[in-house]
Amino acid sequence: MSAPSADDVWRVLGEIPDPEIPVISLVDLGVVKSVEIDGDGVRVEFTPTFMGCPALDAMTRAIREGVEALGASCEVRVVNDDSWSTDLISATGREKLRAAGFAPPPLRSEGTPTLLQLERGPFRCPWCGSTDTRLENIFGPTACRSIRYCSACSQPFEQFKTI
Repeated sequence: MSAPSADDVWRVLGEIPDPEIPVISLVDLGVVKSVEIDGDGVRVEFTPTFMGCPALDAMTRAIREGVEALGASCEVRVVNDDSWSTDLISATGREKLRAAGFAPPPLRSEGTPTLLQLERGPFRCPWCGSTDTRLENIFGPTACRSIRYCSACSQPFEQFKTI
């Protein structure tokens, strides 16, 4: 086996959908930290969105299978000593989330997010664009999302928490 180029690997990783939100790739989500070509193999490092991420095995498997489909051996390393942030979601990824009905998180301000930042807006509705929204439940279907409601168009939507 011969190793593919780093560009080839990044291209393949950019096509792997997030297992929980398949409208966004792992690269656009910002979880892929690095790609290293080492002889005839590839090493990919990634940081899950949070330590208890239930999609960890699925992401690891998809990365390995994607790289091996290029004809190289692949080592996938999960990096837990560095935290993922919603600031790592690419501009393309934010737009893909918005188009799919998810409100992307605002960029993080300096310092640590507080509960008040999660409760107050302005949070823009992905359906109609209104900022007349309210927090319905801080606990969404995953740890990184909450449920909001738009008073303008009467639609619920998921808001990514700023992490």
